[in-house]
This record gives sequence, C-alpha cells and structure tokens, in this order.
Amino acid sequence: MSTKYYEGIGRRKTSTARVRIVPGSGKMVVNGKPGEAYFTRLGDLDTILAPLRASGMDAKLDVSVVVAGGGVTGQTEAVRHGVARALQLMDPELHGALRTAGHLTRDSRMKERKKPGLKRARKAPTYTKR
Repeated sequence: MSTKYYEGIGRRKTSTARVRIVPGSGKMVVNGKPGEAYFTRLGDLDTILAPLRASGMDAKLDVSVVVAGGGVTGQTEAVRHGVARALQLMDPELHGALRTAGHLTRDSRMKERKKPGLKRARKAPTYTKR
C-alpha cells in the first residue's frame, strides 16, 4: 500500500530542504528525529508550520523533511519554503493565500564571495599614503 505524497524543495542561503507531506495526524519528522527535537530554538517550529496554518491544514498533514547545509535559521526557512511549495502542489487553490503570506518567495540572499586584494567581500586594507 503506497500513500500519495506531495514533495517540495525549499532553499535559503546554503540550506536545502526536501519536504514531503502526506495526509495524517500532524506529525513532523526532520532528518529522522521529531521536529521538536531537531528545531529546539523558540519560534522555529512556528515559522515552519506557518504555511500549514495559513492554509488551515496544520493538524491534517504529516510532514517528513530531509534538510542539509547552512545554519539553523537557513534550515528553518528552507523547510518553511519547502512546506509551502508542497502545499501548493497538493492544492493549487492555496497559491493566493501562501503568496500573500510570503511563504512561496525564495529568499535568495547569499553570503558574498571574498574578492582578491580585499580582506573580506568588500573590506579593503587600510590605505596608507607613505
């Protein structure tokens, strides 16, 4: 017996999250751990579940996530993006609500690369006249 699932890929900075949602009781598993055990910071789970709340599906879907790369905030935002994309695949009618809430927009801000001759991306060595 195979259950139909919907998959969304979410990204933020260098983090990538593959999110699968299936009809269920509202459980969340992230990299093999319960969601509360993986995202321990205050407010991270609220951020992740925001697309589910915006669509009114928070207690009706089980969420399975494989997330890699980046830090805690990047992973949190990547999972939120993936959940929103998976919800949109499941029900295209939710597109408007998810778009207005800002869950479908990919935050493309990345760390700028270091350039040669500079100390960091934009910081130049101290100028000395003599």
